[in-house]
Amino acid sequence: MPQTILTVSTRGQGLYEFTREAEAFVRKAAQEEGLLTVFVRHTSCSLLIQENADPDVRRDLDTFFRRLVPPADDPSMAWIVHTLEGPDDMPAHIKAALTQVSIGIPVMGGRLALGTWQGLYLFEHRDRPHRREIVLHLGP
Repeated sequence: MPQTILTVSTRGQGLYEFTREAEAFVRKAAQEEGLLTVFVRHTSCSLLIQENADPDVRRDLDTFFRRLVPPADDPSMAWIVHTLEGPDDMPAHIKAALTQVSIGIPVMGGRLALGTWQGLYLFEHRDRPHRREIVLHLGP
């Protein structure tokens, strides 16, 4: 069963699309039907399938999560105990817990069965740049 690891370099919080890379992996595997499992190997970022046509959607999602879970140094987050890795770390873990670290996408006719405006995104929850590893596994 084909599998690979994609590395996505982030510049801080936000959504980073990797649909093209996943599509290229599926094309290269030349498998007509199956299930692509996408898994991110980190606890402070997550995965999303989201609209990829209007960048305002990504901006609004990022803003919503920043408002929902502010940094640990915000007075409303004074209850946080885990602060050793900076004020963005525990909020990043909370955001990852609210979203997902694994996604399954059907492969039909040798292509991802995504909708017209859907794309695959790494959702970075930390402030500083990171190199994130995403495992792609194509099963029967």
